[in-house]
Formats: sequence, structure tokens, C-alpha cells
Amino acid sequence: MLTGQTLLYVVYVLVAAAAILAIEAFYLSFARRRARSGIINRRLKRLAEDAPAEETLKGLLRERGLSETGDFAFGAVALNRLYTQSGVTGNPIAFLAVFAAIGAVTGLGMRIFAFSSILSFLTFLFIAFALPWLHLKRKRKKRITRFERQLPDALDMIVRSLRAGHPTTVAVGLVSREMPDPLGTEFGIVSDEITFGLSLEQAVRKLAERVGFEGLNLLAVSLSIQAKTGGNLTEILANLSKVLRERWKMRLKIRALSAEGRVSAWMISGFPLVMFGLLMLITPSYYGDIWDNPAVMPTLVIFGGWALLGDFIMYRMVNFDY
Repeated sequence: MLTGQTLLYVVYVLVAAAAILAIEAFYLSFARRRARSGIINRRLKRLAEDAPAEETLKGLLRERGLSETGDFAFGAVALNRLYTQSGVTGNPIAFLAVFAAIGAVTGLGMRIFAFSSILSFLTFLFIAFALPWLHLKRKRKKRITRFERQLPDALDMIVRSLRAGHPTTVAVGLVSREMPDPLGTEFGIVSDEITFGLSLEQAVRKLAERVGFEGLNLLAVSLSIQAKTGGNLTEILANLSKVLRERWKMRLKIRALSAEGRVSAWMISGFPLVMFGLLMLITPSYYGDIWDNPAVMPTLVIFGGWALLGDFIMYRMVNFDY
């Protein structure tokens, strides 16, 4: 029969064991989260959740506004394409609903603080419709730029894999595991689509639709020609990588040469607004009763329109296709 002292030792041992197990559980949980945070692209994170590969593929397509077959899911194809190519994830309807709600609250708040009904309504329209469109356009441009920088390295990786004797599907899968987003997830979708029945040419064409980068059209055409007429795929991809890399160098060179024009445009456009803001802040009575003059608003609209026209001309002078 156990004595009281022995029972006390048993309790101590059990408490120590429980503490060790709790620490180990906490460490494993932390290590798992840290390992997942170190995964380099979104597709690999989804696969790390132990979901089936087919369900992961469908989920990646749905959150980009696509159907489970990779086609555009909505009738407004142009808007659907913009949303998909921007890389924004989630439900498109929920995305628009957030901006509409913010616009409604802002417009209502302006109306409460005695702003005119027309200005409040125009503010609502801008936030609910124009702002999400501008946001998506900006996201798409940044995403395509990142993709353009990554694609030559991905093609070089595919070329090295092909020269080592791997089939094309294995080379594409290697890119999907080794490259970060956005290219890693996009090539992972290509790899999964090939696994589930699409040809390489079809998968790359869908990739070009999802991304919107014209260099992928060159890749799709190259693969189509190679599949129909034969040829050295390794040499084709190596030459394409070289062309894309040279185009990127030219883009950077042109941006460097046009930097002075862009800065001048910003200075010329921003100086009047900055001076107007400073004068209103330092001496609010500087303009006196001029705002009551009926000719003020038409004059501001006319000269503001001319200023915007000048900004547009300067923008076109320093931003062009190359």
C-alpha cells in the first residue's frame, strides 16, 4: 500500500510529465506554423493543409473569380479578367460589396455634415465603382511586373531541368515548388491542370489568360509550334528567356531615361495644389470673398481641366509601350 510520501512523488511525476507534454505540444504547434509561414507560395500553403490536390486546384481557381474548369465565371468577361489578373483572392461580390458599403457610409456622412446631395452622390459613385476599378488596375500592373521579372528565371529553371533529362511536366512542377508568388502558384496551377487532363499547350494558354502578361502568349505560341512541327524545346525556351530578359533591361533603361520627365510632371502638377493648401492653412482670409463670385467655379473647372490635359500629355510622353 502506497504511503502519503509515495503518492506525493507520483503526483510530482505526473505534473512534470503533463508540463513536458504541454511544452512539446506548444513547440510542435509553433514549429508547424513557422514551417507553413516559410512556404514560398500560396499553392504550397494550401497543399500543406492536407487537402486533396484536386480540391486545392478548384479552390485556387474559385478565389480568383474563375470556374472549376479555369474559365471566367461571370458574364462581364472584361471585369472578370481584370479581377483575375489583379491577383486579388476572395469572393468578387464580397470585394465589390465592401467598396459599395464604404461608399454608402461616406456619402451618407457627407450628407449629414451638410455637403450637397450631388457631391455626396458623386463621392459614393467614385468609392463604390471607380475606386475598386483603379485598385484592381494598380494591383494587376504590379503583379504583371513581378511576373515579368520572374519568368526568365523560371524558363531557365525549366531549361536546366529538361537538359538533365526530366520531362516537361516535371520541370514545370519544379518551378511551382521553387519559385515564390505570383509565378509559383500560377505554374502550380498549370502543373495540376496537366495532371488532371489538360495538355501543356492548353494549360499555358489558360495561364496567359489568368496573368495577362504578353510574354506568356509568346510561350504559348512557342509550345504550340513545337508540339505541331517538332524542334528543340530546350533551345526555344532558352531563346525566349533571353528575349524576355533583354526586354526587361530595355524597360529599366527607358524608365531611367524618362525619370526626369516624370519628376517634372509631378512637380509641375503638385506645386499649385501645395501652395493653395499652405495659403489656406496659414492665412485662410488670403482670398477674401472671392469664393462668393459666380465666375470662380467655372474658372477653376476650366483651368483644372487644362491642367489635367497637360498631365495626361506628359504621362503619355514618359509612359509608352516597349
